[in-house]
Amino acid sequence: DISMLESSTSWLTVPIALTATFNKKITRRGNTHQFFAPVSAFKAKNGYVYIAVGNDRQWKAMVNLPLFKSLDKPEYEKNEGKINDVVNLNQSISEILSTVTSEELIDLFNQIGLPISKIHAILDVLEDPLIKRRLLKSRDSKSGLELTLAPPPFVTPFLKDSDNTLSFPPRFGEHNSEIYSTVLGYTESDLVTFKEKGVI
Repeated sequence: DISMLESSTSWLTVPIALTATFNKKITRRGNTHQFFAPVSAFKAKNGYVYIAVGNDRQWKAMVNLPLFKSLDKPEYEKNEGKINDVVNLNQSISEILSTVTSEELIDLFNQIGLPISKIHAILDVLEDPLIKRRLLKSRDSKSGLELTLAPPPFVTPFLKDSDNTLSFPPRFGEHNSEIYSTVLGYTESDLVTFKEKGVI
């Protein structure tokens, strides 16, 4: 079993270690990383990408690209220098990336083995083949409304057997007669009395 609490807490690797071990006060960081730069979301010409340069070798490969030559500075050779000037560094990268598309950038980074990913709009996520086949569906037989819901992190045998289709939740009191009569054994006159007294 995987709980929402456990799965979301597992993303707090660095903040938990810094707080519990070193008594550091952790603040919001957005998409950046406390110890590595550049690691963030950046706007390209046609959308956003997430770049994660985690070491000096990766940085050297990045600034060897003609597009990033202007960032090949002695003060940025080591990660410490990039972290110390991260605001200016990220601003410079943003200016450079505004001249290229996310696809061009992904192609460049893939050629040199640097981590990068396009940040997809929700409509793009819905069309992803892996996601599309795992989306949950539900249909209200009364109104005809069809709901599409996010896929769960783990596909259960129940979902496999139901082809990822869930029953629509009942309306308030929709199954009162069935439950009170069939399951609990109350008569039709009992139900009328319950309604008059505001029990159901």
